[in-house]
This record gives sequence, structure tokens and C-alpha cells, in this order.
Amino acid sequence: MAQDKLITVEVAFALPDKQAIVVVKAEEGITAYEAVIQSAIAEQFVQIDIENDKMGVFGKAIRDPKKEVLKAGDRVEIYRPLQIDPKASRVQRAEKAKQEKAAAKATK
Repeated sequence: MAQDKLITVEVAFALPDKQAIVVVKAEEGITAYEAVIQSAIAEQFVQIDIENDKMGVFGKAIRDPKKEVLKAGDRVEIYRPLQIDPKASRVQRAEKAKQEKAAAKATK
């Protein structure tokens, strides 16, 4: 009977004011989803929704964390939902810059 090979992976999650990276030693063939569960990182961050949050490996989004098999040294990242649509954010910044430019021109 062959002994299963253990690999080391990391699971990461970050908020603006708090971050965590948990090291997980697991059997070869572990999926991203299984690594997140084994890490118990969701106990540190109540915001994490393991079933619905998007995940990635080293910044590359993965389609199905339950099927994504990890390699030794991989880091699973759990992504927070966006607070604002990036397109809407760009529009807001452009409008603010336009208003500031107009206000600066009016004070001259």
C-alpha cells in the first residue's frame, strides 16, 4: 500500500484592514474548495461564503473550485464581492475630476 504524498498549499483572504494566509498540508489531489474547508479560514472571517465566493489561484480566477486540483505551492485566494461596479466607479471619478477642474477654473 503506497502512502499518499502530502503537498503544502496556502489559502488567502483579505479585507482592507485584515489579511490571512493559512498553510495547509494535504494529500495530493486536493481541490481548491477542499483546501479552503481544511484551512478553516471561514472561521476567522464571517464574510466568507465558501459555496458562492469566487476563488482563484495566484490571481487567476478558477471556474469551479470543487474541481480545481491544486499543485504543491499553490495559493488559493478567496475574492470578496465588488462593492461597486468598476465601470460605475470610473464614471464617478471622471465626473468628480470634471467638477474639480470647473471649480478650479471658477476661482481664477
